[in-house]
Amino acid sequence: MGRRPARCYRYCKNKPYPKSQYNRGVPDPKIRIFDLGRKRAFVDEFPFCCHLVSDEYEQLSSEALEAARICANKYVTKTSGKDSFHMQVHVHPFHVLRINEMLSCTGADRLQTGMRGAWGKPYGTVARVNIGQIILSIRCKDSNAHVIQEALCHARYKFPGCQKIIVSKKWGFTSVNQEEYIKLKEEKRVLQDGAYVQYICPRGPLEANLCAQLKA
Repeated sequence: MGRRPARCYRYCKNKPYPKSQYNRGVPDPKIRIFDLGRKRAFVDEFPFCCHLVSDEYEQLSSEALEAARICANKYVTKTSGKDSFHMQVHVHPFHVLRINEMLSCTGADRLQTGMRGAWGKPYGTVARVNIGQIILSIRCKDSNAHVIQEALCHARYKFPGCQKIIVSKKWGFTSVNQEEYIKLKEEKRVLQDGAYVQYICPRGPLEANLCAQLKA
């Protein structure tokens, strides 16, 4: 028997039903990689950032998330190279779907009891997304901005419902505006921490603060 169409499980109806000691035998989600591209690139290397944001309260299957990840990754890798970006998938498929399989063979009415005991068996996993929630984020150099936006446009076709592509005003994946980041860096008030930044606080141990300012 083939898979049910995603439209059967698109809307968030009941309470979240995660995998637990009471909910066993759940199939593994299709998506396994949530961070890809040049993950170790420092924060200064990729200033541009773009997000794919959900515009609907719905459920996205792990198959759809994996398809969107592959689609965006393939487009950017083919167009600008595999080391030209860093992509993150922000949503995780924790909610378990159920299916109450019905027999369709001859004499099925003798073998099953219809809607009696209709609580189904685990069937797959989905991620629940809210309006305004970020699904995918990609950071890159300013010269590759148009490639990233086109890649997210391609990835958007893998999802049901409405999504928006939003260009971030922040520096990469940080929470600092681009103009503000340059100013803070000149004043030696931020310290590189992989794809993110740490703020150098004027309070606290003097020796630790001086060491942090020397690194900045």
